[in-house]
Amino acid sequence: MSTAVELQHYISGTWVQGDGGIITSVNPARPDETVAQGLHAGPADVERAMASAAASKQGWARTPAHERGAVLLRAAVIMEENAQLWGLELAREEGKTLAEGRGEVLRAAQIFRYYGNDGDREAGSVYASPRRGEKIFVTRKPLGVVGVVTPFNFPIAIPAWKIAPALTYGNAVVWKPASTVPLLAMRLTQALEQAGLPDGVLNLLIGPGSIGTALVEHPALDGLSFTGSTGVGRTLAAAAAGNGVPIQAEMGGKNAAIVLADADLELATEQVILGAFRSSGQKCTATSRLIVADAVADEFLAGLAATAQSLLVGDPTDPSTQMGPVISGVARESIQRGITTALDQGADLLIGGLPYEDTARVAGHFVAPTILELKGTAHADIWRDELFGPVLSVRRAASTQAAFDLANDSDFGLSAALFTQDVTIALKGMDELDVGILHVNSESAGADPHVPFGGAKKSGYGPKEQGQSAKEFYTHTTTVYLQGSHSSSLRGDSA
Repeated sequence: MSTAVELQHYISGTWVQGDGGIITSVNPARPDETVAQGLHAGPADVERAMASAAASKQGWARTPAHERGAVLLRAAVIMEENAQLWGLELAREEGKTLAEGRGEVLRAAQIFRYYGNDGDREAGSVYASPRRGEKIFVTRKPLGVVGVVTPFNFPIAIPAWKIAPALTYGNAVVWKPASTVPLLAMRLTQALEQAGLPDGVLNLLIGPGSIGTALVEHPALDGLSFTGSTGVGRTLAAAAAGNGVPIQAEMGGKNAAIVLADADLELATEQVILGAFRSSGQKCTATSRLIVADAVADEFLAGLAATAQSLLVGDPTDPSTQMGPVISGVARESIQRGITTALDQGADLLIGGLPYEDTARVAGHFVAPTILELKGTAHADIWRDELFGPVLSVRRAASTQAAFDLANDSDFGLSAALFTQDVTIALKGMDELDVGILHVNSESAGADPHVPFGGAKKSGYGPKEQGQSAKEFYTHTTTVYLQGSHSSSLRGDSA
């Protein structure tokens, strides 16, 4: 058993104790094992962090883009050098498998590299003017102080894709991570500290959800980026709107995979398994609904159930493990209640569903990979409600259009996967599936840092994340009319 790490906050370039109560991070595979512990941040810490960010924002904004980027590139190297160790800590703290933990640290480094090189990309636009001797420029400026509130399920990658663009575009940041994964938040902050980020440009506050509320209500806040539950996101969005603060929010998902009759069934089986059960289904882009063409449903579901049944579920730090626990006992019980409700509402259980009985997995927060089939058009909450666990609900479709209609039968529109070898159907899916991300012949989860990420309908609010889309949130434009001093004509318009 490893020694528990002492949790600290990072304010104005200094690691400090909090002034709140005790906060403990535990291993979800062995909840009696403490990963990290300390005092959470309190109101005084919030005030100090916001004041520090406000005091540093102007100096950081004036720092040349290449210098800002160099800090991010050095931080990327530090993450890469520590990927093995931090990946192990991530597996212990969050429950991902060892391979996924290491991969997530490397993804965070990739994101920092992408934004670290932003100084070599365009920095504005020039437009033609209808007036002689004049040029019109559109430049971008940072928002100022940005609050970042991140979830537990990607404890270093999601913070990276918010913090990296916020910093590269010249903002100061106050970051509140999920209280269940504070150790990886410290590691990301340490990487930036070691990379030479100036004091006060990034401030880390570990603690309960009330800190996020305090951030969005603080008068020094200039913008808020949030990823988490729909309920919390809407609450923060309402508070931000009331204070005139722009917000970027990525919220729930109930993502569908569609397997049509012409699909490569072996490929579809592999990808649906990955989408539904990797990370124990705790991804906003996870496959939680499956729609299968009638013609291949029996064959496909039999193979899918057998493959899911064979997954090795256990200690995520064991290299042979294919699926670890969910984040907490509260999450496990909520998921089990959702399964029970689905069965009570008429769902057929194909695999899983029942709690584990062996000593090792009973002690941890494990949920068995579960597949439930919904027959006919009967109501089932599981088709619409996000369980955020390794549970897949299935319906059959008599036609391609029926499959698309079932996929769109959701308040959410984050991601979808379509399995077909017909390019015409793939193009039709691009037009008809109302989602922010569509994968054709690959799992519903997964996003690259150089392209937009975000959902449609109630899955997202505000500008998209990642790629150059991030610039739309972390900066605002200034349109500059530059008239030469020797112009012989007067401006004939006014606005």
